[in-house]
Amino acid sequence: MLTILGFVMIATFLVLIMMKKMSPMAALILIPALFCVLVGKGAHLGEYVLKGVGDLAPTAAMLMFAIIYFGVMIDVGLFDPVVRGILRFCKADPVRIVVGTALLAAIVSLDGDGSTTFMITVSALYPLYRRLKMSLVVMTGVAATANGVMNTVPWGGPTARAATALKLDAGDIFVPMVPALATGLVAVFLLAYVLGRRERKRLGLLTLDGAGSATERAVPAPAAGEPVLAGAGGGFGARVRTSVFRTVSIRTGKGRGATAGGGGGTAHAGTGTGDAASGRTGSTTGTATLTEPDSTDDFQGLDPHRPTLRPKLYWFNAALTVALLVLLVLQTLPIPVLFLLGAALALTVNFPHMADQKARIAAHAENVLNVSGMVFAAAVFTGVLTGTGMVEHMARWLVDGIPDGLGPHMGIVTGVLSIPLTYFMSNDGFYFGIVPILAEAGAAHGVGALEIARASLVGQALHMSSPLVPAVYVLVGMAKVEFGDHTRFTVKWAALTSLVVLAAGLLYGII
Repeated sequence: MLTILGFVMIATFLVLIMMKKMSPMAALILIPALFCVLVGKGAHLGEYVLKGVGDLAPTAAMLMFAIIYFGVMIDVGLFDPVVRGILRFCKADPVRIVVGTALLAAIVSLDGDGSTTFMITVSALYPLYRRLKMSLVVMTGVAATANGVMNTVPWGGPTARAATALKLDAGDIFVPMVPALATGLVAVFLLAYVLGRRERKRLGLLTLDGAGSATERAVPAPAAGEPVLAGAGGGFGARVRTSVFRTVSIRTGKGRGATAGGGGGTAHAGTGTGDAASGRTGSTTGTATLTEPDSTDDFQGLDPHRPTLRPKLYWFNAALTVALLVLLVLQTLPIPVLFLLGAALALTVNFPHMADQKARIAAHAENVLNVSGMVFAAAVFTGVLTGTGMVEHMARWLVDGIPDGLGPHMGIVTGVLSIPLTYFMSNDGFYFGIVPILAEAGAAHGVGALEIARASLVGQALHMSSPLVPAVYVLVGMAKVEFGDHTRFTVKWAALTSLVVLAAGLLYGII
């Protein structure tokens, strides 16, 4: 019964948030509370929730101060050179931008912390995606999947947990898996290329001027009823220069006839085959003038004149950040303590006046509240799932359901199971609760613990989009993407990437 109710609870949660019937925070709290009552353990709800909150409190503290720290670093301009470099590489080409998203997320993921990766990636690329009207779920999906593959570094969570649970060396687990994980990363870049081509087809090819504004744009035909340019022909080209609007150049071979736009622009019709009355498409050699509002809000994060910049402290901030990441990798102190100290030091040095410090904290308060709130809401979900015993019954049902004939192939079985189980469970629950059971089953059929440990890493590409991973709320929160939209878009691609890693492990004889 607990097995069935566990699966029903998870399914109910996912359906409601994907259909946007409930907010993720409300669903994470109310659904497990309801199911706790249904299993007859409503009297223990308080202790389950407090246990979950206690387990996740260090994570919430880490995220809170990490958001403040990296928010301050963004404010003072530490990442401005990175953003400018990315803009120069991407050249407003959607393909380059999406591939650049995967590349940046993969590189930053080397620090082993998903929250850091998402904060830096979104801060660098969000303005560009917004300015060019690209799909933000493409950014979150690619970033999460790339981070999931790279999250397997030995100083990251999964490999360390697998090594601890099975009493193995993390290096012995990770190093042989490198070819398979590298193949998975290649799959992420191929995915980014395909999604970028899709975005390019939808938006056209654009270029940016030095200030980060769009100066050239190939635009698809507008939808029926959408105001566009006038002309006897359907297609058009346009250019405008004013003190209020950015310069925009639009070229297309096909379009629809319509009426002239306002805003101070003038339209010069050309000849073509389009029909303005019927809206049929056609080609043209005509030109016209178009004005487009200056959406400066999209680029506030890149404003080279913002008052929070601290150019004289650039190298101090860079050294502080490098030192923080090095200490994080070396695990000199617990991660929450490192970010707590780093945030306090960054605020004190960069903004010595109390009023300025309060202003910076207030500026990032929304992100802090959203993310920490989601973490504590997730604590209710994990607390009930674990406390009622549902997660244990679900796991044992899956393991007991493995046919005896698959015993010698427990490596493959572990790899396949890791995909859904690491999505529906925390890494702690999977690696300390399930992997030892799978290792025992494998040992009975001559499958070594190292093979089981390596196979258990397969599902990490999908795990990073799990509703039980606090870092994913940093990603969707900063990108202003609905969690349900991110889930619908990302799950299929992340699961496919995990299967690529598994297939590569089999091909290379690792699993």
